[in-house]
Amino acid sequence: MTVLAGWENFYVIVGSSAGALIGLQFIAITLIADMPARRGQEQAGAAFATPTIMHFSAVLLLSAVLSAPWLEVGRVAVAWTLLGVAGVVYELIVARRMRTQTVYKPVLEDWLFHVLLPLIAYAILAGSGYAARANVEAALFGVGASALLLLFIGVHNTWDAVMYHVFTVRQREAEKPQ
Repeated sequence: MTVLAGWENFYVIVGSSAGALIGLQFIAITLIADMPARRGQEQAGAAFATPTIMHFSAVLLLSAVLSAPWLEVGRVAVAWTLLGVAGVVYELIVARRMRTQTVYKPVLEDWLFHVLLPLIAYAILAGSGYAARANVEAALFGVGASALLLLFIGVHNTWDAVMYHVFTVRQREAEKPQ
């Protein structure tokens, strides 16, 4: 029995939640898609919607990898380190996309939930892979915290996008003279 065996239920729950939330994100985007398209909307989608799918997908992948029957933690730690590093690089791309898109001017909350918190989550994930050599149990808690943080970020960002489109954009469209 490996140290990962104690985490099976956690990753079954977290992975299932990530899969369900990916479906929820697609439903939210489908509902938003019925609204009139604006110029540059694809840039805004790449900056705000795509990262949320990526976070949920990262958690789903992480859950699948950690649920596999590894005989030792060393190899799986390399996998979660690579995922963390890839996430950090991706967050730098997201920050650039947020700055260059012109449909919406991001506020502090957007920078917090679309860049800073995901960057922290992916950095914790990458750091946990490195820390696994010295303290596997603590590293696994870092990985779990990273996964949960990415899930909560994704839930927030999905909800925020729907609320923005339903209440702000729809209101703006209703107020336009016909």
